[in-house]
Amino acid sequence: MSVVWVDASAGASGDMLLGALVGVGVPISVIASAVAAVAPEPVDLAAEQVTRGALAATRCHVEIADSVHNRTWTDVRALLTGAALDDGVRDLALRVFERLAVAEGTVHGISPEEVHFHEVGALDAIADVVGVCAGFVHLGADEVVVSPVAVGSGSVRAAHGTLPVPPPAVARLLTGVPSFAGPPGHPPMEMCTPTGAALLTTLATSWGDQPPMMTRAVGVGAGGRDPEGWSNTIRLLVGESAATPGAAELVIEANIDDLDPRLIPGALDALLAAGARDAWVTPILMKKGRPAHTLHALTRPDAADAVRRVFFRETSTIGVREHEVLKHALPREMLTVAVGGHPIAVKAARLDGEVVNLQPEWDDVARAAAALDRPAIDVLTEAKATALTRPLVEPDS
Repeated sequence: MSVVWVDASAGASGDMLLGALVGVGVPISVIASAVAAVAPEPVDLAAEQVTRGALAATRCHVEIADSVHNRTWTDVRALLTGAALDDGVRDLALRVFERLAVAEGTVHGISPEEVHFHEVGALDAIADVVGVCAGFVHLGADEVVVSPVAVGSGSVRAAHGTLPVPPPAVARLLTGVPSFAGPPGHPPMEMCTPTGAALLTTLATSWGDQPPMMTRAVGVGAGGRDPEGWSNTIRLLVGESAATPGAAELVIEANIDDLDPRLIPGALDALLAAGARDAWVTPILMKKGRPAHTLHALTRPDAADAVRRVFFRETSTIGVREHEVLKHALPREMLTVAVGGHPIAVKAARLDGEVVNLQPEWDDVARAAAALDRPAIDVLTEAKATALTRPLVEPDS
């Protein structure tokens, strides 16, 4: 299974990811041709070798003429839908921009369709999103693991005035995934842009430290700024999984009878953000007939300490128990279908090369149902039926 690990411990932006993709070996012609298929005005891409702090890195320049267009999500969707793009690139880019539109709409109190992207809708950002999507499709990774994302501190000037860091759209986009201000000593600045946050949250199949992998290539992408004493870069490690099939994992759990049930959803989110592969709750009856819950987390051994800390910090328990289990997982891949013009990611799982399960991503289903004013069950059924008509080929063919 091929793996990409994204080290976003120094932040993320579209141009940083473009540079890292070129640095890891994606031909710039692959990126440029995808961008040219979408951009309504000329866009040139150029890569150069630079240094950021003590690291050599690749800087990808997006060169455009001055443009006064502030495009809406509807405008950008029309550009992507009408472009002569690989279906995988188009579907991924649609999901990124829809995620941006939903986040911007939420923080400004308007519908996604009304969102004017300003900087995000400008040609350079269209180039960033489409180019990064083309690069990742070219890599063809089965798994994309993203580290906790450094967001920075201080304030930043934007189209809406001075905003705190992380900006509201970035905070919304990174809700439910691990992020932090940045290592001690970093300069106060924006380290993760909305475009970078939308790309990472769309691309990621999981979050955490570098997984067991045989690294084949490393790409370091540079940001536009070069602050003193700090390497403004993002890293991509590309290789194959070194995890043993059926490898041992841990189940950590605790019986809890004195926790306000309203706190349980937040505890589940915190467990997942800490690196748990899954987290769930079982209702139980304890001694003296007291109703209670067992909180469970499935985790790799290397994330166990962080997961235990969540039990102690986010719940009322003062002790946990754990036992080793074996997990066997089917190979899976992601495809995207459209329902009423809204992209929905669908996970396909294989057994001996045969697709045995197709499952639409619920968050995408819920967003599409709300936008279309349709019952979610109807959107779910249509997405699964559409996925069944899509030709699925062997990943290695």
